[in-house]
Amino acid sequence: MEHAEDSSDRSAAPGPGGAEDGIATAEFAIVTLAAVGFAGLLVTILTSGDVRELLLGLVRQALSY
Repeated sequence: MEHAEDSSDRSAAPGPGGAEDGIATAEFAIVTLAAVGFAGLLVTILTSGDVRELLLGLVRQALSY
């Protein structure tokens, strides 16, 4: 059983992934950065005084029934 590979065989036709091996990793990095940015925006909005009072008012009203 021989496992000798010719380097020309690998460049002739890319295997699974081939030239796009790093693209999935880049996509995950971009999505992760977008999610972190969105989470930061939500934290900023939800911790503002006006929104906080609105949310507390809704919770108080819901618990008063």
